[in-house]
Amino acid sequence: MLVDRFNFDLPDSLIAKEPANPRDSAHLLNISSDMFCDTTISSLPSFLKEGDVMVFNNTRVIPARLKGKRRNRSIEATLHKHLFGSTWKAFAKPSKKLGIGDVFQIADDFYADIMDKGEAGEVTLKFNVDENLHGMLEKYGLPPLPPYITKKREAAKDDITNYQTIYAEINGAVAAPTAGLHFTDELLKEINKIGVRSAFITLHVGAGTFLPVKTKDTEDHRMHSEFCTITKENADIINNAKRVVSVGTTSLRTLESAADDRGIIHPISCETDIFITPGYKFKTTDLLLTNFHLPRSTLFMLVCAFAGEDKMKEAYEHAIKNKYRFYSYGDACLLEKNSLSYRNFSK
Repeated sequence: MLVDRFNFDLPDSLIAKEPANPRDSAHLLNISSDMFCDTTISSLPSFLKEGDVMVFNNTRVIPARLKGKRRNRSIEATLHKHLFGSTWKAFAKPSKKLGIGDVFQIADDFYADIMDKGEAGEVTLKFNVDENLHGMLEKYGLPPLPPYITKKREAAKDDITNYQTIYAEINGAVAAPTAGLHFTDELLKEINKIGVRSAFITLHVGAGTFLPVKTKDTEDHRMHSEFCTITKENADIINNAKRVVSVGTTSLRTLESAADDRGIIHPISCETDIFITPGYKFKTTDLLLTNFHLPRSTLFMLVCAFAGEDKMKEAYEHAIKNKYRFYSYGDACLLEKNSLSYRNFSK
């Protein structure tokens, strides 16, 4: 289907540059019923029921944005996929100045060799440290804020904690699962009080999630793969839910990658490059909590597939009119699965 089908006009002023404070004061647009309801994240428990299971992505964002030099030329690289050992794929700029065999010097004791070059500024980096790579990233790296924030301002100290969920546990993401940024300890306690269980899965979000869809047709778009894990313990919790509530598109994509045709979740530990567009038949999730996404993005396509294309376009018009804040540090919406989901190859 044509990518232009998922385009819309968004005022630059609605792109959130800072998170809501406190986190659960962010606005929430509930479109899980026939009427739109404008409220805040703190009211989320009122839309949940005993027996629901909320599925959280517990990946931890690493300081994946690195500044350094190739000879005297300033270079910036954002890690996006771990290959093995101390070898990562990264998006570099300006990548034209880098060649295979060059050295990307970050500090006197921290550098990487350019092992390969790909398309769209992608390079393969092999660092000079292995066992202590995460320690060196913590020392020299910056929070990998999305480009639509870093074009407006530099990363600040507060971003180290702001761009991380409170339940982050497993190192590996180079972008935050942003729907989870809205949760506080108090909100989680309130949700638990009404008999809602929590399950934790892992998908290490890659920087490829920020890449725009440049093709004219969705059939020609290639998704970057991301590593995901679901344990048997958490699969069992999810399979026994009355309703499954995915916190974020990363949780939903992981569940769909792990489900069989009956919607049963199986333990997995693998790569996924699942690409969901309207017509996809969802097997696992009843409600989806997610932020507001970019025009022409794979994530806007996903929410159109989940809740219905016409409904989501109407919801986004409502959000823009009412000055909801968009993207990673922005507000959220609660969506109900469209019961009329079917396979649709129309363009």
